[in-house]
Amino acid sequence: MSSSPLLLSLKLAIAVLVIACPCALGLATPTAILVGTSMGSERGLLIKGGDVLEKVHQLEGVIFDKTGTLTVGHPTVTDCISWGDIKPESLLQLAATVESGTNHPLGLAILEKAQQQELPLLSARDFYTEAGSGVQAQVEGKMVWLGNQRWLEDQGLSLDKNHDKLIGSLNRAGKTVVYLGIEGSIQGVLALKDNLRTDAQKTVSELQKRGLEVILLTGDHPEVAQAIASQVGITQVLAEIPPSGKAAVVEELQKSKKVAMVGDGINDAPALAQADLGISLQGATEVAMETADIVLMSNQLWDVITAMDLSLGTFRKIRQNLMWALGYNTFAIPMAAGVLLPSLGLMLSPAMAAGFMAFSSVTVVTNSLLLRYRKFGLIKSTLI
Repeated sequence: MSSSPLLLSLKLAIAVLVIACPCALGLATPTAILVGTSMGSERGLLIKGGDVLEKVHQLEGVIFDKTGTLTVGHPTVTDCISWGDIKPESLLQLAATVESGTNHPLGLAILEKAQQQELPLLSARDFYTEAGSGVQAQVEGKMVWLGNQRWLEDQGLSLDKNHDKLIGSLNRAGKTVVYLGIEGSIQGVLALKDNLRTDAQKTVSELQKRGLEVILLTGDHPEVAQAIASQVGITQVLAEIPPSGKAAVVEELQKSKKVAMVGDGINDAPALAQADLGISLQGATEVAMETADIVLMSNQLWDVITAMDLSLGTFRKIRQNLMWALGYNTFAIPMAAGVLLPSLGLMLSPAMAAGFMAFSSVTVVTNSLLLRYRKFGLIKSTLI
């Protein structure tokens, strides 16, 4: 009999050690994140690490690029307007020749228009590209510039005020206007239109319903940017921001909130890297896709919402798992220590403690796997 208290104490000690094993606690977070990231890949979301899901969960604002993000990224030339002696066909031919050395969406659209009209490229050399502003080249012995108004003015070319009304009407129609200058004078303009993505408006609306601030960040003319923003419901517009300045704008916004940047071009890469979360689309440039934390492989803007819902769902599971692990330890450890032994004569044997410990771990893993049965894109923005 003298050995019974010692044996009982040993059994209780072993039971406490077994029941206190933090297996469930250690599985609570990684299992949920593993399921969340794997579900993301199944739904066309390339999520680069479990910490990315946490970043999505913390967002307070979303910044959108315009061309190729809110729009489909396939602009078309709608207007080719010349003044002076040059004909519209010659204007288009010169523009296509200057753009032949670039892969910018606007340049590709101009080249495509010239090909449709069977206009051959002219002899050109000394190409120079100013990212986000324009291009220039020597075309058959003449210096030709093609770009936005500000850049051409910086090159010493000015626009006749008589054309302001025409340019204004093109801008208000949401068309991007590029100016062509020859030998020191602006000879005409080309206007290009890019259609909105079909899911752009509902994506922006859903983000705003969830209390996120939505911002349009673009290098385009303010009137063009405002026209696009009004179509999708964005009220805050930052226009005429050069590629080199986008990262600085994002950094300034980060002083008051955590923001995501959604973009697709080389020009967006610094801003994608600077943002708390970078999101790129499948058709983006390699640089943008490498820089982004999430790549929307389905090329659907609505997947921004899907990513947010997946993050919220994952963190619900993490919280549920942690609450279960905490509750399990709170009740099971005192029982293993024999708190019910004096009053009810109940105690947990080491074998029973091992069973409870295994059950706790299985419960956490099972709860994480239940995430697979949730429908994302529809989850309300509550956390518990």
